[in-house]
Amino acid sequence: MTNQQVPVEVENYIADLSPDKRAVLYPVFDAVRDAMPEGYVLGMGWGMPGWVVPLETFPNTYNTQPLAYVSIAAQRNYHSLYLMALYSDTEADAAFRAEWAAAGLKLNMGKSCLRFRSLADLDLDIVARTVASVPVDDFIAIYERVRAKA
Repeated sequence: MTNQQVPVEVENYIADLSPDKRAVLYPVFDAVRDAMPEGYVLGMGWGMPGWVVPLETFPNTYNTQPLAYVSIAAQRNYHSLYLMALYSDTEADAAFRAEWAAAGLKLNMGKSCLRFRSLADLDLDIVARTVASVPVDDFIAIYERVRAKA
């Protein structure tokens, strides 16, 4: 696991949030950061903080952008946590959803976007385990498998 330095752009994004949004986003950000496997890099992408596979590690992406792994954002009426490995791996997605249900929490999630209004809507342990469960090489392999089918 890594405890990377937070880039200035990410610090600015979080600092610019309202105190209420910051109070929700910071603990989620910290849980994700602390669980992040080695090799992912934190930065800003698509207007939100997120961890990516840097192009130096894997340059063969469909859009020439770094391969996004996890992103987090404060939306107008909720927050979003994008867990891209779940989008690409149906078994991991099913396991995540089953673990979430077993925790007794209502899941508000699309293909990869976990939406939440407050910390009470989340199980940060499940989030951290999910984030920690996909090393960079595994995520690249998942991406390549999905791209080959497309």
